[in-house]
Amino acid sequence: MADLTAVEICAGAGGQSLGLELAGFDHALAVELDENAVNTLRKNRPHWDVRHGDVADEAVWNPKEFPDVDLLAGGVPCPPFSIAGKQLGATDERDLFAWAVELAGKMQPRAVLLENVRGLSMPRFSAYRQHVKDRLKDLGYWSDWKLLHASDYGVPQLRPRFVLVALRNEDAPWFEWPEKTPYEGTVGDALFDLMKANGWPGAKAWRKKANDIAPTIVGGSKKHGGADLGPTRAKAAWRDLWVDAMGVADSPPDDSVPSDFRPKLTTEMVARLQGWGREPEYAWEFTGRKTTKYRQIGNAFPPPVARAVGTSIANALNRKGQPKDLSEVEDEVMHDRLYLALKNAPAALTERELVKLSGEKIDSATFERRMATLARDFVIDEDDQLGGRAYRLVGFKGFIGQEGHERHTRFAEMRSQIS
Repeated sequence: MADLTAVEICAGAGGQSLGLELAGFDHALAVELDENAVNTLRKNRPHWDVRHGDVADEAVWNPKEFPDVDLLAGGVPCPPFSIAGKQLGATDERDLFAWAVELAGKMQPRAVLLENVRGLSMPRFSAYRQHVKDRLKDLGYWSDWKLLHASDYGVPQLRPRFVLVALRNEDAPWFEWPEKTPYEGTVGDALFDLMKANGWPGAKAWRKKANDIAPTIVGGSKKHGGADLGPTRAKAAWRDLWVDAMGVADSPPDDSVPSDFRPKLTTEMVARLQGWGREPEYAWEFTGRKTTKYRQIGNAFPPPVARAVGTSIANALNRKGQPKDLSEVEDEVMHDRLYLALKNAPAALTERELVKLSGEKIDSATFERRMATLARDFVIDEDDQLGGRAYRLVGFKGFIGQEGHERHTRFAEMRSQIS
């Protein structure tokens, strides 16, 4: 395999970093905002160039320094799209997805890999996804999105992640999404050796009770309190697995603990459920106190999943296998037809004209709802005309690097709470 290089933005504590390294990518740079995660990256890979700060601040790093990189990768912030949040999308000061696409335009890497939460795959963001895909096409990239579950790639946890891969048109025919290699086992199987490490007599019985894969681990943010394993529904799922989800333990239970005890997980156990530490090549050490360690682990992209996707990208860049028709490669075509009608309209159009142009069969109430959703991410002018109210798409509200964008002010105000 040829030597390949990567620049990773929003690198976190290194889940994607380790996976990409195992897939054959050498890191030319990793950038991360959270100081604890930066310390973890530097501890595990002291020879890497790891920068600490706002990834959109050119005082932290200058994209022009990395013109020939093979891969631009990152796990840009999730809260703008999280189902558990307000889904502010382009108007969230943490949203860097569209900015990362523009960054690809500046750097011109051969490939792009961006991952985020399942919420980005929802109908709420269909136009946002279409905007990203269209912009990448303008920049000379073929792209595709796919919802991947960590359990399909050897990780004992459900953890759905929405992944975008983009490649230059000349490399894209060699890309194919990785084949599934499902995890065969349960939480009990994955953690048994760690749970019995201090001599707990209930470890064997607990292994039988923890008889399914884990629900999605939630890392949380600085806005919330100490570490626990997620919201109410997740806690109920953990309870069914005979795990106390109300916090994280300092160590496994010992021989003084009753056999029927419901244990909490340690950070080492949580890391195992994220794909770290199962084999020597997945060894990783986390810095900081317990809660900061848990957040680093819980917010990560599981290394085996990153490795699988990274290997598929590396194979394409190295022209491994047989080229394919791109229509055979593409998993899901994003078409928000009402957004496209607005985007392609030669002038302001009325509801009737937009509906006709889009080809959709929707009533006025549905049209109004859809337009209200579009207005959350896009600037839409409305003008009353003789034929009715007319609409015109003016621009995108998201941050793409503008110096005067309000993102800078909001980001500065919220800096201490962003993680």
